Amino acid sequence: MIYKTYQPLSPLSQFIEFLWMREGNDLSVVQTRLLPMGTMELVINLNEDSIPLFDRQSRRQQGSTNGIMLCGTHSENFIIRDAHQISIMGVHFKVGGGAAFFELPAGELYNERISLNEIWKTQASELRECLLQHFSPEHRFYILEQFLMQMMRLPDHHPAVDFALQQFQQSANSTINAVIEQTGFSPRYFNQLFRNQVGVTPKLFCRIQRFQNALKILSVKAPVDWMEIALTCGYFDQAHFIHDFRAFADCTPTEYLTQRGFHPCHVVLPN
Repeated sequence: MIYKTYQPLSPLSQFIEFLWMREGNDLSVVQTRLLPMGTMELVINLNEDSIPLFDRQSRRQQGSTNGIMLCGTHSENFIIRDAHQISIMGVHFKVGGGAAFFELPAGELYNERISLNEIWKTQASELRECLLQHFSPEHRFYILEQFLMQMMRLPDHHPAVDFALQQFQQSANSTINAVIEQTGFSPRYFNQLFRNQVGVTPKLFCRIQRFQNALKILSVKAPVDWMEIALTCGYFDQAHFIHDFRAFADCTPTEYLTQRGFHPCHVVLPN
């Protein structure tokens, strides 16, 4: 399997972390849990004009989107499936970065996966058709980058939300109430501002961030000291760490290590 990423140029780089692609032939057909990242994701299936959706518990297919899917900010994992042959591209947005491309408040896409033509109309299909006319990763990244440049608009980011994100991302132990108090807004009003821009509430965002920090440490650290990781990431104790792991990944930390896929946010499920 081939996996490549591309860093877009400015001004896209203000809102997009990277573009990515995965290609492979004669692969095993597997289901994978994609764990919450606290950001939006755009997925383009170039192999067929459809992306299946699966029930988290039964793992059975329940509908599909078309070949371009927008994933809102998630606090739940969801199941994806690799077929024998895959050709997929995607856009990994920065936190709140989707606001530069989609007019809907991010909170309205919370835990949603929708066909992008519901927002971009025919332009979504036109993008996919254009990508299908080229085969090299370099050409496809260029086409996607140029298209996103055309679709980009100046987002209505609130400086109070940007300030809070900076505080939350700088320290795992930032106190949410203290940060909100510094903005001068009431908790209720600020929570709505934050959810509109990021897609989740400040409390949920910080939980997802702690979880993501743990995944990053687990990807580079061995042997594993669970208590050390829990405290480093801002958990009160190991019990809270395990609770969040089960909530976000539907497995224990130990199970995660045995089922982890090629990406830290992938948990490969048994057939």
